Amino acid sequence: MSEPDARRVAYEVVRRTFEQDAYADRAFAGEASGLEGRERRQAMRMAYGAVQRMRTVDHAVEQLGGRRPMRLQAPLRNALRVSGYELLFSDAVPARAAVSEGVDLARDVAGAQIAGLANAVLRRIAEAGPGWVETLPPGLRFSYPDWVMEEWTALMRADGANACAEAQNQPAELCVRVNTLRTDAPELGAATRKVDGLPEALVLEEMIDVTATDAFASGAVWPQSRSSMRPARMLDPRPGMRVLDLCAAPGGKSGQLAALMENRGELVCVERHAGRAAELERTLARFGATCARVVRSDVLDFAEKGFDRILLDPPCSGLGVLAGRPDARWRRTPQDAAELAGLQLAMLGHARGLLAPEGTLVYSVCTLRRDECEGVLPGGDYLLPQTEGSDGFYIAVTGA
Repeated sequence: MSEPDARRVAYEVVRRTFEQDAYADRAFAGEASGLEGRERRQAMRMAYGAVQRMRTVDHAVEQLGGRRPMRLQAPLRNALRVSGYELLFSDAVPARAAVSEGVDLARDVAGAQIAGLANAVLRRIAEAGPGWVETLPPGLRFSYPDWVMEEWTALMRADGANACAEAQNQPAELCVRVNTLRTDAPELGAATRKVDGLPEALVLEEMIDVTATDAFASGAVWPQSRSSMRPARMLDPRPGMRVLDLCAAPGGKSGQLAALMENRGELVCVERHAGRAAELERTLARFGATCARVVRSDVLDFAEKGFDRILLDPPCSGLGVLAGRPDARWRRTPQDAAELAGLQLAMLGHARGLLAPEGTLVYSVCTLRRDECEGVLPGGDYLLPQTEGSDGFYIAVTGA
């Protein structure tokens, strides 16, 4: 795969994300199908980076290039986002070549008449270079909404917020959970390494499409971050127990619970959405999780009681998983986050009432925002991207 091809893949992902409201990871999966190894890493880094750094690059187009991005026609605006990202944040090719190839991309997608404009804007960005980025305030420098940086600063202070922002601008680690109900040694066709304290985890040393492997199709592995595996481990479900997984879809944690239970006992998986519940059933069947049954219900309406273990992993603002979901930072609002905290509190209160007298509940969210974390259940642990090298999570344990 040549450099221009990688650039065109990135352009299509940016176009679909910002013009069609597509999810960037799904858009990338479609545009980069069939790519493996270095070629896939190159295309993903450029595509995800251009989406993540949109705010910084748009600011550069306006401040350095003298053009307001939203007044440009969409094809040119998105082409400049790709090439501007490359000039400010990537050293894969020399700046002069990046400008030239960026002009070619703009000409291809927006027409020959804009080549001069694209050349002028990109040259000014290239002259400013990465050093210009370092002069910007944090929200612009790291390319996040200001409210996100404010939440992280309140939680971790300025240095921690900046480190978290930078960590989530890096490529997400590719990790899978080995489903021990199927195998202990899956064949993935890629180099892997094990993880201390998580025997079911394998970190892949190269980028592959895990969902296209036979190991995934057979239920032997599931893409899941190291941090995402911690809640089930902290819950410590044992064979013969009654275990409840609330908000269970898409099923990665449910499958892990079934494996830790050695398929002995009862695992109830709750999901309110009909389509997601049906997919959850298919996923658990592929895992061979015969101890599990799916109940279609809203969490607040689910009334079965007497569970030894409950995992509550409710909807959250997702501010800990932005590395793997590059467009998510542009989708959430402070109002959304505030509403989610209220829902989480209600779910936790209800879930506690479903526990057996000596039961244990684990509350986990893949966000880093005080009101959704310790504001819902104090005394838990933060897993920070900048220290864990994995997703950001908050995990807390309580009883009835």
